[in-house]
Amino acid sequence: MHLVDLTMFYPSVTGGVGTYLSAKSRWLRSHTGIRHTIVAPVSRRSEIEKHVVSIPGMTIPGSHGYRIPLPLPMPVALARRAVERLEPDLVEVGDPYQCAWSGLQASRRLGVPAVAFYHSDLPVLVGQRFGRIAKRAATRYVASLYPHFDLVLTPSACMVAKLRKLGITRVERQPLGVDTKVFAPEHAHADLRAKLGLGADTRLLVYAGRFSREKRLPLLMQAVRRLGKPYHLLVIGSGPELTSFPQLTRLPFQREPARLAALIGGCDLFVHPGDKETFGMVALEAMACGVPVLGVNAGGVAELVDGQSGMLVEPGSVDALAQGIEDIYRRDMRSLGAMARERMLCHYDWSRVMPQLIHHYSSLVGANQHAALEVRPRYAID
Repeated sequence: MHLVDLTMFYPSVTGGVGTYLSAKSRWLRSHTGIRHTIVAPVSRRSEIEKHVVSIPGMTIPGSHGYRIPLPLPMPVALARRAVERLEPDLVEVGDPYQCAWSGLQASRRLGVPAVAFYHSDLPVLVGQRFGRIAKRAATRYVASLYPHFDLVLTPSACMVAKLRKLGITRVERQPLGVDTKVFAPEHAHADLRAKLGLGADTRLLVYAGRFSREKRLPLLMQAVRRLGKPYHLLVIGSGPELTSFPQLTRLPFQREPARLAALIGGCDLFVHPGDKETFGMVALEAMACGVPVLGVNAGGVAELVDGQSGMLVEPGSVDALAQGIEDIYRRDMRSLGAMARERMLCHYDWSRVMPQLIHHYSSLVGANQHAALEVRPRYAID
């Protein structure tokens, strides 16, 4: 059994697609007989491993490391031929651009199933940057592309509902996961407050991710300013400059997951003000670190957090965020963090998530491939 993933989003400086593909590749090698190959416009030789096939690409300025396949303007045939030469039994695409059409064409020529993983809400992203007309065009594009796939996977129930509303019927929820050995309470930075020059009594909040518009980070910053001392906000990530104020500390994007885990684990509370998340993997990473999460009751994050692992507040409101932060500190934060970790282990460890993915693949391949898709029993619940 040979599975090929095709995407322009591997590897990138930020983003969940690269994390998903790297975790999938490691897990498949350890737990199944599936051969896995990633086809992507990889730039650095150090990132071209045995299971990675590089196609020509060009870095997109300001895109946090994303690369568009070449040659322009018609790179579809080049990527298609790369996939065809690999002769896969199933093709999965991880972006809605040229790679999607390349993967579709290759799958049809080879006579194998094509799966699309819909990681991001394209119409929302386009609309926030280019306005309503562009959003409507992106919506029509999504509605025209994804019905061609044998199966569309997306990480949250809210995105399943959106896609089905567009007439895409072959769509299923497939959550992503977290490496709960890397993101774990024992790796927390024990003296983070001292390293940041903060007092021991500081109530330390953290946000990690891109500083893009859809993350609604200014709302959180306003809430922290309104609360005043002893609250302090640590933001970790990349994006435009942020308005500086005494209760804000900014750290750059952490390429090493272990470093990010240590920073998040050294804080009291992870806060995510975004209401357009398709999933919210960084919120899961915080939960895996034993840190409770305050999110908003909209988007993918709302499906991850319950009353035992954190809190949800009204979206788009500075007042609601400020009140929620105050309210959650009145609860037993240690107990919330422990329950957040437990929820992660039960539902979102990669060893829980990957067998679900294998089940989706099994529904598409022929009977002769089913043996290779069996998960080795001794790893089924680790």
